[in-house]
Amino acid sequence: MATMGKYCKAYLLKQFRQFNQWKENQQENKELADDDVLYLQENYIVTDGIYKDENIIFDNVTDEWKDFCHQVLEFEIPNYEIVSN
Repeated sequence: MATMGKYCKAYLLKQFRQFNQWKENQQENKELADDDVLYLQENYIVTDGIYKDENIIFDNVTDEWKDFCHQVLEFEIPNYEIVSN
């Protein structure tokens, strides 16, 4: 069964391809185009869909990749704190 993460953010594939170590996992019968929408998951894996463990396009999570996500893509996981009155 697919696992839904707590947070993911959509980006165009051409944004991910700016990363100098970007290498796409081969997807059967699917050609990816620069304007395709992919999802950066909370664990820094990129998927072709909202589930964090299906259709994985990129999973080489390194410190350089995380830096790219934060600095270039401005990826930040929101801190949803419960505010009590």
